[in-house]
Amino acid sequence: MPSVPAGTLYRGREGMWSWVAHRVTGVLIFFFLLVHVLDTSLVRLSPETYNEIIGTYKNPIMGLGEAGLVAAIVFHAFNGIRLILIDFWAKGPKYQQRMLWIVVGLFVVTMAGFLPRHLMHVFGGN
Repeated sequence: MPSVPAGTLYRGREGMWSWVAHRVTGVLIFFFLLVHVLDTSLVRLSPETYNEIIGTYKNPIMGLGEAGLVAAIVFHAFNGIRLILIDFWAKGPKYQQRMLWIVVGLFVVTMAGFLPRHLMHVFGGN
């Protein structure tokens, strides 16, 4: 079995996993937007049905889903900036791994600020 050359961006290393996570979060965000447009369009057809659908979203499972959506958006946004830097900054490929760890750090800090308040709202009933 041939060995994988060291130092490549996307072959089994952090670059590959960030590539996969970027695509997965993009697809998740797309499906959320699709559902969001569909359920919001109900307000023109039947406001009562719209209110019923929105009422079904007010439960802890959907609250956790909202937290997952925010996590997907935050990672996708920070990693997207990283990808722009890799593509358009001459030294981007050289520093791509360091930038990934910066993305992870920003993600953790952002989610640490968001999750306690959100989860308190979801499970605290306020």
